[in-house]
Amino acid sequence: MRRHFDLGDPTFDVTSAEVHAAREQDWYVETTWGWAVLRYAEASALLRDRRFRQGNARWPEQNGIHSGLFSDWWGETLLSLEGDDHARIRRLMLPAFKKRSIEAMVPGFQELAEELVDAFAPRGEVELISEFAEPYAARIICRLLGLDESHWEQVAHWADDLGASFSIDVGNQVPRIEAAIEGLTGYLEEVVADRAARPREDLVTALVQASQGADGAERLSRRELDVALVFLAFAGMETTRNQIGLAVQTLLQQPDQWRLLGERPELGRNAVEEVMRVNPTVTWVTREAVEDVDLDGLHVPAGGIVQVLSHSAGTDPRAVPEPAFDITAERPPHHGFGTGIHHCLGHYVARTDMAVALPLLARRMPDAVPDGPGQWLPVSGNTGALSFPIRFTPSQ
Repeated sequence: MRRHFDLGDPTFDVTSAEVHAAREQDWYVETTWGWAVLRYAEASALLRDRRFRQGNARWPEQNGIHSGLFSDWWGETLLSLEGDDHARIRRLMLPAFKKRSIEAMVPGFQELAEELVDAFAPRGEVELISEFAEPYAARIICRLLGLDESHWEQVAHWADDLGASFSIDVGNQVPRIEAAIEGLTGYLEEVVADRAARPREDLVTALVQASQGADGAERLSRRELDVALVFLAFAGMETTRNQIGLAVQTLLQQPDQWRLLGERPELGRNAVEEVMRVNPTVTWVTREAVEDVDLDGLHVPAGGIVQVLSHSAGTDPRAVPEPAFDITAERPPHHGFGTGIHHCLGHYVARTDMAVALPLLARRMPDAVPDGPGQWLPVSGNTGALSFPIRFTPSQ
């Protein structure tokens, strides 16, 4: 008998044995929001299928939110846009995320990570999220955008509240989300005005200048620029913060892998990929059918929603015969950053800053263990730690 998954149930775990059992029964399952794809091959094919578009645009509507600031803003983000508008805005923003530009920031990432660890290493204990993951992610976003780094706590606070946009409880979080949209938008509007008058070598200046063509024609409206910057500020910070917590959680469950990472920092990039395969912060990737589609026994009508369950696809034994966690193994590409035209714009930033942070944490805390269960978001929707206390042998 086919199972039915309630993805909106805060107790439902998309990494559970129940999901794995369903994966062995069939490649998809019915859910509260359409269908969920459970196997790697079918997931990869669907994410590249042009008969589907990004399905997140209807997320507010699916949760009973049909109008208002949040609903309007959500529909204008890169995550929701399609076609020419999506391609135009993404093309204008892409130069800021070039590999060479990000790699030039690596020494700064390393210095920042060392600074944060130095503050708690002598104590032999740390609340990983508030003392490392959040300031690390927020300060990097400030540097990337060209914001005043001393404002990182306020930026992080807005980003935290905007992160509720991706929660399965979003319907109850609208006032909090809308206050954050207003606060972060107002702050970034002041930054944009400043860069228009006093250009600098930063992302905001580059986007302000890119918004006007050589002939003076507007290529990126002020509204589009504001929406894009707000989305970048919160999505970039949330992804790194949440994924660092999940990465350390996963690695501490494999002490030999944790020690190996500390001894061999060159495995940092591979560790990031392996963690995102088995424990991604984005637990599903959404697609919406733009026409009636028949897929190997599944009929998806136009407008039908399909979720790709990232963990289930990434641990599918048909694609990964030995799916046990191993930071030295070569794996097929995971779906943690999406695929196709909506592949995460900032993926290289997140991959790079985590590849710096994780080996350093492992080296400085080689005998680290969780100091209690911590507090975690539901393992459905976008997940991560709210708090994660850790203890270890103190060091200088």
